[in-house]
Amino acid sequence: QAQLVESGGGLVQPGGSLRLSCAASGFTFSTFAMSWYRQAPGKERELVASIGSTGGSTNYVDPVKGRFTISRDHAKNTVYLQMNSLKPEDTAVYYCKAVNRNYGYYWGQGTQVTVSS
Repeated sequence: QAQLVESGGGLVQPGGSLRLSCAASGFTFSTFAMSWYRQAPGKERELVASIGSTGGSTNYVDPVKGRFTISRDHAKNTVYLQMNSLKPEDTAVYYCKAVNRNYGYYWGQGTQVTVSS
């Protein structure tokens, strides 16, 4: 059974850093593109960053460019989101998503990130 488990969220002050992890199991991780999404209270879920199945291509939404970095480790079946220079508007529940056009997609359960002084 496919499973994605996020971790690494928490409370951080503005300007601080966090690294989110998403551990995958139950499917062939190396054949899935991976993405991080976030959903703030009262808002729709939005894409934050994505990485291709081989890790060779990455994309970011404008608000996080230069501050967030997505990466993946195939030996650990894990995708990461390094978040630096965090701002209060980054506060949200962060979700990872695995996508393969032949096998569909999977979502994790989410991890809360709160940026506040």
